[in-house]
Parts: sequence; structure tokens; C-alpha cells
Amino acid sequence: MKFVTFVAPAGEPRAGWLQGDALVVDMYAVSGGVLPQCMMAFLADAEANLERARELSARLEGDPGFANRPGVYDRAAVRLLAPLPRPASVRDFYAFEAHVKTARARRGLEMVPQWYEFPVFYFSNHQAVVGPDAEVEVPPRCEAFDYELELACVIGRKGRDIAATDAASYIFGYCILNDWSARDIQREEVKVGLGPAKGKDFATSLGPWLVTPDELEPYRMGDRYNLEMTAAVNGRVLSRGNYRDIYYPMASLVEHAARGTTLYPGDVIGTGTVGTGCILELGPETHRWLQPGDEIVLEVTGLGTLRNTVVAGPNRE
Repeated sequence: MKFVTFVAPAGEPRAGWLQGDALVVDMYAVSGGVLPQCMMAFLADAEANLERARELSARLEGDPGFANRPGVYDRAAVRLLAPLPRPASVRDFYAFEAHVKTARARRGLEMVPQWYEFPVFYFSNHQAVVGPDAEVEVPPRCEAFDYELELACVIGRKGRDIAATDAASYIFGYCILNDWSARDIQREEVKVGLGPAKGKDFATSLGPWLVTPDELEPYRMGDRYNLEMTAAVNGRVLSRGNYRDIYYPMASLVEHAARGTTLYPGDVIGTGTVGTGCILELGPETHRWLQPGDEIVLEVTGLGTLRNTVVAGPNRE
């Protein structure tokens, strides 16, 4: 299933799912209040709620008049938000070797041997999540604005010290992630020995929906998926990679994130940037830094399309 958070005309944000390609179902309305109004509440009892949602979706599919039922909308009539507008947390890893090697080489740096010993991550701002078609402001004092082509998983049940072999049972679903980056700010703050922080603090895009793992089974390749990943700026494809090339698969990221700590439903775990997946890696000879008016479109096989537009911030002309 593909779960969404959306706003219907003159309505409040609600959680639901895509029914086919053209309809959005308000889970609270069509279940008579049995299913909750938001995805965070849904994930609090994800296993039971997913079973209820699947049963209800199957019944709707068998009802020839379900498209006219209250709580069922044409997809074009609603505005999609991030599937989790306020996730419990966001951990973003650094798990694609090609990206790390190239980005470090651009700065005259070699790979550090510790990168091959364990996956590393930083905590992003879970209160600054935006969804598909949202405008993203260039942060103050930033002259080197960048996108990052990633995917993420969302944790669906509480767990601590999770083994990689058990990680799949803790993952509720997957979505596209754009880890927007102020490269000039990031470059200076990491020299101090911490970060990234303000270089990443302002926006993370998630969406367009949250896809349950069963829908990705046709793309499975052992402990990862064969998912083509692309990023385009103003219609020009700049980045092209594949999730199968990740050095640390998602199960390893979940294992590391849960070592000595507890993961909770609604925690987001990002992969980090795929090879070629940002302007920092591609270099200015390939494309300038992002500017207001640019449209950035990320696409991942099986996960859909995540589109955002860059706009000037309040302190920028």
C-alpha cells in the first residue's frame, strides 16, 4: 500500500492511502473512526492498523460505487503533504561509497578508513520536514544551495539492539528523501569538528507517499532493492544512481541506529546521497548551485516522484 498525508479542499490534514492511481482514501472517514486521523497515530499500532487498512482497501475495491463515498477523493483534488509531516526523529546516514569518495575528492580529501568500519549518521531537524510540491527557501547566508537524492525507511515498531537479520520486521515503509544542503555553511561548520547542523537545519523533503515493503518485493536483490534513482533540475537530469549500489544496506543502518538505544514508530532513517546525487559531487562544471525558481524532481523506482521548487528566503532578494 501507499500511505499519504493530505489536505482535501477546505479540510484539515488527514492520513490515508492511494486506492489505485487516481483516488485518495481518508482512512478515518471510510473506517468510521476506527483508523486514526494521522500517520503517527497509525504507526503507534502499525501491525494491527495495516491489517485493518488492507481489509478495508480490498472491500472498497470490490464496491463499484466506492469512488463516490464520503472520504474518497480524486487525487488531483487534494494536496499531498509529507507522509509523516512531523516524524519522531530523522537520522540521515552516509552509506553510498561512490558519493563519499567523489565528494571528498572534490575537497582534496581521501577516504577515512573508519568509514568502512561502521555506518555514520547525523540527526536532522524533524520539525522542518516538507512534502511534495512544497516550496523550499534558500536559508540565510547561503550561496551554495544543493539537493541530495536519497531514500528513507520509516520505523513501524519499537525496538532496541535490533539485529540486521531482524531489521525488516521493524520497517513499515519507504519513501524518497531530499536532504537539502547549504554547502557553504556546512563546509565551515564541520571544520569545528561537529555537524552538519545549520547547513541542514532548514528543510528535508519526504514523499510523495510511504510505500510498504511488499510493494518493493519485485525489485529485491538479496539485502537491497534494484531501484533506479534520478534527480532533475529544471527538466535536465543531473543525477542517476541505483539503491542496489549502497555499501551499507538499510538493515545495517537500522542495526547501527538501534545499537544501545531505542527506535520508535515514526523514526525516519535516510540512506545518504546516492552516487552522483548532488551538485557538490557533480561539480560546478556540471551545474551551478540551486537558485530561486529552480524545480528539483527526484524519482525512485517504486517510490514515485518528489517535486519541490526553490524560493528566496525572507532575507534574500
